[in-house]
Amino acid sequence: MHPFHGWTDIDNRTLQTNARLGAVLAFVAGAINAGGFLAVGTYTSHMTGVVSALADNLVLGNLALAAASLGALAAFLLGAMTTAWLVNWGLREKLASAYGLPLLLESALLLIFGIFGAAISLWSNFFVPLTVLLLCFIMGLQNAVITKISKAEIRTTHVTGLVTDLGIELGKLLYINRINRTQADPAEPVRANRQKLRLHLLLVSSFFIGAVCGALGFKFWGYVTTLPLALTLLLLVWRPVMRDMLARLAHSH
Repeated sequence: MHPFHGWTDIDNRTLQTNARLGAVLAFVAGAINAGGFLAVGTYTSHMTGVVSALADNLVLGNLALAAASLGALAAFLLGAMTTAWLVNWGLREKLASAYGLPLLLESALLLIFGIFGAAISLWSNFFVPLTVLLLCFIMGLQNAVITKISKAEIRTTHVTGLVTDLGIELGKLLYINRINRTQADPAEPVRANRQKLRLHLLLVSSFFIGAVCGALGFKFWGYVTTLPLALTLLLLVWRPVMRDMLARLAHSH
């Protein structure tokens, strides 16, 4: 059976299916973020640092750096917008691959990034800024996919929110419920949501493992490291994409 069977289909979405998809995408995001840092010297998945850098550079008068931060922010935003356009168009067209279309685009962009990595090294002054924009676009694209497909329950490209939610559930898990026998209407005991606890732990772990693999890959093999990531995304989406293509061909005849 196809290892990612049904993970990006629009039908029969479950928390378990979303969690599996989220884990794979978190791994990919971690690899791109850490590997991309070794390639271009900047992290591209979290906009918190980008917005802070934009503010700092504006105050310090570093207008070129401020413009770079603004470009990165705009690229991430455009990536999220592109996902919204593709998914909503796919849903209107009743495509099984509606959620897979942004991942198909991401796979193609990663292939371009990997294939033209040598040019990035040779013409760094020109290609490095474009590469940062490309990686930010990819991160916005991917994060919006899992956000839409899971109805905002899962995000994969940054771990700040995940670690916060993980800390909340761990706090509830370790909370000591004291029984007050004199209280006529005792409060409900504090209970951790173990399902959310496992989900957030899975996503954080997947991002970390992906980051380690991405950093090692870029350190020893360079840009070719992105090719297995692109292949993984293709495996996620090829079945519903092929199903839609065959259906359209059959309909046209």
